[in-house]
Amino acid sequence: MALLQLDHVPETVKVCLPLYMILPDPVRMGAVPLQERKVLYLLHGLSDNGSAWQRYTAIETLAAAYGLVVVMPSIGRSFYTDQLNGQRYFTYLMEELPLYLKQVFGLDPKREDTLIAGNSMGGFGAFKAAFKAPERFAAAASFSGVLSLALLNMIPNDPRTDEFKYVFGDLGQLPGSEHDPLSWLEKADGQVELLPKLYMACGQQDDLFPVNQMFYGAAQNLGVPVHYEQEEGRHIWPFWERHIQRFLAFALGEPEKNSWGA
Repeated sequence: MALLQLDHVPETVKVCLPLYMILPDPVRMGAVPLQERKVLYLLHGLSDNGSAWQRYTAIETLAAAYGLVVVMPSIGRSFYTDQLNGQRYFTYLMEELPLYLKQVFGLDPKREDTLIAGNSMGGFGAFKAAFKAPERFAAAASFSGVLSLALLNMIPNDPRTDEFKYVFGDLGQLPGSEHDPLSWLEKADGQVELLPKLYMACGQQDDLFPVNQMFYGAAQNLGVPVHYEQEEGRHIWPFWERHIQRFLAFALGEPEKNSWGA
């Protein structure tokens, strides 16, 4: 496998962003060319960048086992949102980045070959992408995701409040807005057959556990099918590493034995 770091300046963001990719080794690619590989977009959390999954988990080993191309963009602290300051991070993720990958690498995967997943803020971003553009993804996963933004108004004197105002605007207007995960569920009601396969997981000792339970309960009430796993665990990388493995098995099946370097 090859690990690439590309520093580029997207027009949608206008600042240099590091982009990380894991690519199958061409010597071991066999009969499957790069352009026909399945692609996993893997999103980071609030305090990380695109290197986090490669640094803290065995994602490269999993990519080899499944023969995946893994794309790990850097989105800063944007919550995968087109911000009020003009930096359009969600547009970058959904439009400019896929075009860049097509132009540079020839990557233009079909829906059935495209997955998206993320942890914490990245779980918010992955589900946002899945609900906003269900025709683009076969499966999506949120690990300990920030699946309600109501909590941004619930922490008194939190110094991050001003920061989030620059991201979302008036925080009091978040419930029911396009940024509200519960509104994504409501808009999907009656069109669930169009959604990708959805997977979510959260540890029972995670501060976001009540948020994830609330989102899953709302999904059940609205008839939106979501595969949900909860178990002992906190907001830490060993939990997310365990569940990226389970998500890939959920979405793609178990990898073949001795498939390293596929």
